Amino acid sequence: MTTTGKALPTAPNLIELAIGGMTCASCAARIEKKLNRMDGVEATVNYATEKATVRYADDVAPADLIATVEKNGYTAVVPPPPASAEATVAGEPVDELRVARTRLRVSAALTLPVILLAMVPAWQFDYWQWASLTLAAPVVVWGGLPFHRAALVNLRHGAATMDTLVSLGTLAAFGWSLWALFLGDAGMPGMTHPFRFDITRSDGAGNIYLEAAAGVTVFILAGRYFEARAKRTAGSALRALLELGARDVAVRRDGQEVRIPVDQLAVGDRFVVRPGEKIATDGVVVDGTSAVDASMLTGESVPVEVRPGDAVVGATVNAGGRLVVRATRIGGDTQLAQMARLVEAAQTGKAAVQRLADRISGVFVPIVIALAVGTLGWWLGTGAGPTAAFTAAVAVLIIACPCALGLATPTALLVGTGRGAQLGVLIKGPEVLESTRRVDTVVLDKTGTVTTGRMTLAEVLPAPGEDVGELLRVAGALEAYSEHPIARAVADSAAGPLPPVDDFANAEGLGVTGVVEGRTVVVGRLRLLRERGLDVPEEVVRAVTDAEAGGRTAVVAGWDGRARGVLAVADAVKPTSAAAVARLRGLGLTPVLLTGDNATVARAVAAEVGVDQVISEVLPADKVAVVERLQREGRVVAMVGDGVNDAPALARADLGLAMGTGTDVAMEAADLTLVRGDLLAAADAIRLSRRTLAIIKGNLFWAFAYNVAALPLAAAGLLNPMLAGAAMAFSSVFVVANSLRLRSFRPIG
Repeated sequence: MTTTGKALPTAPNLIELAIGGMTCASCAARIEKKLNRMDGVEATVNYATEKATVRYADDVAPADLIATVEKNGYTAVVPPPPASAEATVAGEPVDELRVARTRLRVSAALTLPVILLAMVPAWQFDYWQWASLTLAAPVVVWGGLPFHRAALVNLRHGAATMDTLVSLGTLAAFGWSLWALFLGDAGMPGMTHPFRFDITRSDGAGNIYLEAAAGVTVFILAGRYFEARAKRTAGSALRALLELGARDVAVRRDGQEVRIPVDQLAVGDRFVVRPGEKIATDGVVVDGTSAVDASMLTGESVPVEVRPGDAVVGATVNAGGRLVVRATRIGGDTQLAQMARLVEAAQTGKAAVQRLADRISGVFVPIVIALAVGTLGWWLGTGAGPTAAFTAAVAVLIIACPCALGLATPTALLVGTGRGAQLGVLIKGPEVLESTRRVDTVVLDKTGTVTTGRMTLAEVLPAPGEDVGELLRVAGALEAYSEHPIARAVADSAAGPLPPVDDFANAEGLGVTGVVEGRTVVVGRLRLLRERGLDVPEEVVRAVTDAEAGGRTAVVAGWDGRARGVLAVADAVKPTSAAAVARLRGLGLTPVLLTGDNATVARAVAAEVGVDQVISEVLPADKVAVVERLQREGRVVAMVGDGVNDAPALARADLGLAMGTGTDVAMEAADLTLVRGDLLAAADAIRLSRRTLAIIKGNLFWAFAYNVAALPLAAAGLLNPMLAGAAMAFSSVFVVANSLRLRSFRPIG
């Protein structure tokens, strides 16, 4: 964050203001400077999003902030909530674009013949100069009105911006032309002069610069129009996110279905979602099974199967059967609303690489005006005459506008964070981008990150002569009466209707017993079967040993005095984890597996996904210590986790990535949130962040290089003012277009 006053980390209040009237980056720098001069205020103003994020103390009122902005010639209002954002998107900005387009089209139509007449001496008929004046005057006065108006407002407040440069340059060229036409020799019939790319012309009284005044106005109008349109395109991902939600919902009340607007939904309401409908809000399925398409929120193309007890997210689409869902979160608490807030916060902030550009934009305009005056004096001093001196000064004024500097970072952030949201990657703030570039080690929490976090039946190993189906059916029937995660894994894998169980009993920490179809059945650890006097064949003992050596939990089932087989249960590795680890390695990162499990289980999982370094048997409270130890070794550490116990380590790491399938606490502590619970998203997040940072740095380089290279050319008399205006407009459009390349970012594979 950029500030010009002292930092106030304890300022308790936060407000976002929509700023109106900004025309360039130096406007944003000026507003930011004025706000930060207030006691107890820390502000960041973003030119691309036209918003100010202000943190202020209790003794400062929001009205004071708005008054400060308005006192400096701009407008400030508290923007509407996301629910009404659609009206704003469809209203005022579109009208502004329409007005700008009309102004550009009329000005361009009037300017084209002026430029052609100036560039082609053979077409310069008698009194062509007066025809040019007739066409150019509306362009300079009416077409350039936004620049002149902004320059006047800034002048009244003792400030200068890019509009000051444009207004000064075009009015100077137009004023010189009026003097030459009415008081000099340029108004004489038959007057002609050639068009040159440099500034060398004949003696001053016979020269007019109408093509420069009108051409510069049109080129800059075009640059501003395409810039505004591109900024709207850059922010389209966030608008699309806000518009994803359902408009109305069918609620179950008093045994009947009633259709109500979504904003009337309350926590605890049960609502119906038919096939093809959007799920109205976050909730838990209470009835029905279906497949839910979450691609618009997570980027995950494969629908997810849900059944009673599973959580669902608002704005996802019910692709299968009818569901009844109990609302658990509504309004601003939903995952969709949280995503929108995260994306908007990231787009409003500033990366460290933007700070230098902000400082330069804030002082650039006065420096340029001084440079233009110096150029005028130098050319006059060399005896080149007033024409050459004036033209060089005007070219300096016009070429110098650093609009591209102000757009370099915000537009890339707009597009990058918006594209990330479409792919299920939420970047908390622009500062995160620098962290992704430096990271060299990624610590992966095992449970819920590399693995599914749910126990599943991995293998059924019957004793010699036993039937696999019968073993699973009987063991599953008994385990269905237990709530233990391992028992649920066995029961869920048993197909078909299960037989009833009598005399069910739980042996704490060892297993369960009961009577199934007249047989006394024991399911649990090997020790439990031996304690109950069952015979355990050598093959079963060997199967137990092999399963545990592979990092699985061995459940032994037996009845009628004999062990019948082994059910190997494990926290299954996610199908994409191995590919994700390979991609993280491809990004230059060293993966480290971190888990509280024993070393055997940890090594088995690490071997399956391709991780060489394993840190096992770590207590939740010690995860931070592991991250700190790696940092002391000189590593820059990224941490990927999903649980409450991961939150301190996520916060301590140089880069924290939270799986969106995890807890809110973890997501709050992290720098990046991966909405889909897939480790591949971690690789995509780092790739997208690095690519966004590279685009920002490329934008800044070209913006700096443009001004550094162009100013000396203009001062040396090598640029016609009209060409200078075209080049300046092109630089802004180039930066925005370069940022828009991020829209084509695709996950690998």
